[in-house]
Amino acid sequence: MDIANYFPIWDKLTPAQQQRIASTTILHTVSGGTLLHDGGPDCLGLLLVKSGQLRAYMLSEEGREITISRFFEMDICLFSASCVMSNMQFAVFIEAEKDSEIYVIPACLYQNLMDESLPVANYSHNLITNHLSEVMWLMEQIMWKSFDKRLARFLLEESAVEGTNSLKITHEKIANHMGTAREVVTRMLRWFQSEGMVKLTRGTVDITDEKKLRKLDA
Repeated sequence: MDIANYFPIWDKLTPAQQQRIASTTILHTVSGGTLLHDGGPDCLGLLLVKSGQLRAYMLSEEGREITISRFFEMDICLFSASCVMSNMQFAVFIEAEKDSEIYVIPACLYQNLMDESLPVANYSHNLITNHLSEVMWLMEQIMWKSFDKRLARFLLEESAVEGTNSLKITHEKIANHMGTAREVVTRMLRWFQSEGMVKLTRGTVDITDEKKLRKLDA
């Protein structure tokens, strides 16, 4: 098991602690679309992404989704192990956006490591602080930034992630990422198309004027 390559503070653990992690950590292979954590009180554990792509999102009372963070190869997700953080509970859902391989360090083991290892405790604190910073940044974007700018940034970021200007993504999926209605996304994309920034076909958004999108996002 090569989990040592995916856990940043592996060399700060004792040999005994390393052995406990290696013997209890499970490597899961999951298909794109698989729900890994349902936002409930059960604590799944620490997730380390070996390959693929995960998405953490929240649900409104009306059932509307909004993506709060995404995790790629070598990333670590603590939202699924938030129960190990005192007085902190997160109603966060986690799904695999693509076929993925993920290491899961059991919550009970990780809690014990935090209690006995200062490096693990400090690392966990920094990790959850980074997660919360991402959530606060997102809230600021929603509150203070117009939707056209937010959508332009999303398309540019998605293009960077996928490595192409031809995005195989539905309006519904974009709406789920951005916490809005599909109709809102469709109207704005049609305006983008009328301005020559994108070209729309079924299930695809082609970025045709990246420079113009970046100017809008500025």
